[in-house]
Amino acid sequence: MAQINVEVNGRPYAVGCEDGQEQHLIELAKMFDQQVRMVSQDMGQLGDTRLFLMGALLLADELADAKGRLAALQAEVSRMQADRSKLETRAVSALESAAKKIEGLAA
Repeated sequence: MAQINVEVNGRPYAVGCEDGQEQHLIELAKMFDQQVRMVSQDMGQLGDTRLFLMGALLLADELADAKGRLAALQAEVSRMQADRSKLETRAVSALESAAKKIEGLAA
């Protein structure tokens, strides 16, 4: 297990992570630090616990919004796939009908 140091709101924190995940964790800590700093600017200097809670809630809100958008997009993809399937069925029927008419004309 790897051990790295991240900085949140100007303070260092030692954090453990799986080997190879260090850079990912550093990026996550930067995102969290940005949220905490925004809360600190908006609400003034609060205790770390309160700042961290507010920062985590803001990130959770963003995640919930992203999940909602993803669900809507997945529903749209499913609808489009169903529409495509219906169109393919209609196209096959039209081609079969045209083929029968051509065969009838050729006979």
